[in-house]
Amino acid sequence: MSEKIIEFNNVSFVYDIDDEEDQAQSVPALFGIDLEINKGEFVAVLGHNGSGKSTLAKLCNAIYEPTSGSVTVKGIQATDEDKADEIRRIVGMVFQNPDNQIVATIVEDDVAFGPENLGVEPKEIRRRVDEALKAVNMYDLRHREPYKLSGGQKQRVAIAGVIAMQTECIVLDEPTAMLDPMGRAEVMQTVKRLNKELGITVVLVTHFMDEAVQADRVVVMDSGKIVMQGTPREIFSQAEALRSYGLDVPQSTDLCHLLGIQKSVLTVDECVDEIAALLGGAQ
Repeated sequence: MSEKIIEFNNVSFVYDIDDEEDQAQSVPALFGIDLEINKGEFVAVLGHNGSGKSTLAKLCNAIYEPTSGSVTVKGIQATDEDKADEIRRIVGMVFQNPDNQIVATIVEDDVAFGPENLGVEPKEIRRRVDEALKAVNMYDLRHREPYKLSGGQKQRVAIAGVIAMQTECIVLDEPTAMLDPMGRAEVMQTVKRLNKELGITVVLVTHFMDEAVQADRVVVMDSGKIVMQGTPREIFSQAEALRSYGLDVPQSTDLCHLLGIQKSVLTVDECVDEIAALLGGAQ
């Protein structure tokens, strides 16, 4: 039986905001969410803007507390304020804009910031920082000023900072949204390696279909609810349903569908193989 790291049980969330006339208004964001994230799993969360996926991400490590229902992290109730630090040692967050997460003027000092705040002793901090930077292939740039880094490199430094806190799970809220294709590829290679080689649980909130394809499981959200859930192949074989929620399918999937290829195709390599087979059969 799989060990659960994060569990949502009938979770709803409402934002309390003030309008232009300073009148308090309640804006519902999530409705009756039931979701389990298992140890070592790589889960992608998809949804158009306003679907609730970022709200769900922030509930995972007690940045937000549910309005109703419960969120537990390894059995710890996320509503227990005394346990918030413990939860954040288990579940770390990486946000969309890497510039907003970097607090130091040298890369290795930035990665050390979290462990220092936890009161980790200096020798152990040094070990953790070196290991974390090596894990994201940034060790050679440990003495570099962050402002001299590319967007993808900055995001990898942010991920290293989470790793240095020895979190078991990393929640990434659209971490590649502000990056160019090369930066996106760097971050995704890092995320996959951490998941497959180090066994770190990953929850990736994204609007890029080709990123979701790389996950073990895809969760699709719409209007604050989970509307689809399954393996990437199960989800992306339902193109019409996805489009009804304002989403698309990977380009490789779409191309093969246009060519009349019935087989479920997710990646570029699979697409090339199917087209080659189609052309071979036409000779």
